[in-house]
Amino acid sequence: MVMNHFEYFAPRTPAETLELLGRFGSKAKILAGGTDLMILMKNRAIQPECVIDINQVQDFRTIMCEPGQGAVIGTNVKLAEIQFSEALQAKYPALSYAAGEVGSAQVRHMASLGGNTCNASPAAETPTPLAALGTKVVLSSQSGDRELPLEQFITGVRQLGLNEGEMLTRFILPEPAPRSACRYAYMGRRDAMEIDSVNMAVNLELQPDGETIRNIKLVMGSVYPRPLVSQEVPALLNGQRLIDELIETAAAAAQGEAKPIDDIRATAEYRREIVKVLARRLIQETYAAAKGV
Repeated sequence: MVMNHFEYFAPRTPAETLELLGRFGSKAKILAGGTDLMILMKNRAIQPECVIDINQVQDFRTIMCEPGQGAVIGTNVKLAEIQFSEALQAKYPALSYAAGEVGSAQVRHMASLGGNTCNASPAAETPTPLAALGTKVVLSSQSGDRELPLEQFITGVRQLGLNEGEMLTRFILPEPAPRSACRYAYMGRRDAMEIDSVNMAVNLELQPDGETIRNIKLVMGSVYPRPLVSQEVPALLNGQRLIDELIETAAAAAQGEAKPIDDIRATAEYRREIVKVLARRLIQETYAAAKGV
């Protein structure tokens, strides 16, 4: 459990941070909360030549959430801040709830939203609701910024769509549409600090009649190497009024899209069954919430 030797830097501005990344590139790792990074380094799963501690960069610790203008969340905003932010709770309750289900209180006060995303674990809690909400990530380098939908940024297990010298600096969440709701749920082996066996988020918007589904986005976690956005559920439900038969058909369709594996937390068969259960439940809940029931 002894880490390799490395250079340590603690920049104070985004410009200093990006200069260091430009200089060291893939030889560097970003330290935010460190709840995943330190374990990987102690186990020598990774051995960076340089660690860039961004905890003194205040620009990475901000939440901007204004009425009618969505939200912008810095990469190093802690999960506890997202959990307890009244503005985010009101506008994005699924994200606040998911952030509050990560690890222990101690972990949530250290772990960052950017870290939970960039760790690129298939079972991570926050990428699922972020993707369902239509979140874009801003990737910054000395050459400038670019944006990607979150589900395109995570490309596989521990794999990200980052170019050399880039880092994730902020998340852009669109303003929730009128007559819409987003909900998140998960299933684990026990009610404790357990990695999810399956998690899921559903974001649903109704047409002006308050009954017909205009758009639905269902995203599954821990059943694919990255957040899995359902293609079948929108094809079945968009333009429809929700009835029990459609709920069952859509839940079965989501189940068919899942590609889980067997591991110590659950079998693939169990995960497929849970996908159907969660899909049925969340479609019903988001539809009722969007209607204001």
